[in-house]
Amino acid sequence: MTGHATDAPRERPERRRRPERRRMSQAIPFVRELDFTYGEAAQVSPLVRRVVARNPSVFTFHGTGTYIVGRGAVAVIDAGPDLAEHVDAVLDAVRGETVTHLVVTHTHIDHSPATRHLKAATGAPTYGYGPHGGAGHAAEEGADRDFAPDHRLADGAVLAGAGWTLEAVHTPGHTSNHLCFLLAEERALFSGDHVMGWSTTVVSPPDGDMGAYMASLRKLMAREIETCWPTHGAPIPEPARYVRRLHDHRRRREAEILASVGADGMTIPEIVAKLYRGLDQRLHKAAARTVLAHLIHLVEAGRVVCRGAPGEGSRYTTP
Repeated sequence: MTGHATDAPRERPERRRRPERRRMSQAIPFVRELDFTYGEAAQVSPLVRRVVARNPSVFTFHGTGTYIVGRGAVAVIDAGPDLAEHVDAVLDAVRGETVTHLVVTHTHIDHSPATRHLKAATGAPTYGYGPHGGAGHAAEEGADRDFAPDHRLADGAVLAGAGWTLEAVHTPGHTSNHLCFLLAEERALFSGDHVMGWSTTVVSPPDGDMGAYMASLRKLMAREIETCWPTHGAPIPEPARYVRRLHDHRRRREAEILASVGADGMTIPEIVAKLYRGLDQRLHKAAARTVLAHLIHLVEAGRVVCRGAPGEGSRYTTP
């Protein structure tokens, strides 16, 4: 699960520039243009190439963008889904080169499963924060529980190759094991699903945590970043401004939820129906998970109460 938007990608020719409506929902300047061809390695910056997987959906937008960093001796970031044609396309892109690092931002099925195929083909070791979740997280949809990195990365860990340096930035929230990677030579952040240009990010408990997500956004505000490269969609050219808008949006959404709950109380389906009018029905479940994450955060802060542990079936009221 990656993010949510009000409309899904449509069937379209393989090569196109698809200008879409630029929504200013909650003052977030979404970017929904992307020039690409499935399976083709595009040079998107002096040090970075991108190959987009053919797995478009309401959660992945056009599909997973796998990034190749460097030339000659390269790192691959987010190998992508278990899709043979995409694995072949990435291997074609690095033919004649040496893959030294297979890097994973987090363990969802659109990000990490293809890593094992690239490892088998190249012999490169894998790097990530750690395996997915832990006890009590078995019910989460979209998790890749088969991936465990050869090398676990702590916040601030540095990976280096020929002409490139990547710093791991632990950004829990979307998942507890989410990492962004800062390419020092270009001040560019590979932001995974933590920051996406086409959509807000789903935060789904128990592994997703809204308090952690907002803290991770604030963490990025303190960094000098010139460009964000999300795993889905187009680059974000003014990341400082954009990340602040995401944080402000989450604070506004929390205030809206708090106002909706009130003294009479509300359930999560009632809150979703009120606050997400016009949202594609296929995305209501994702919206409910994010509302639950907000409510857990509000309960922990003592601003909302419910009987028992917070859950999708609970009724929430103000104290």
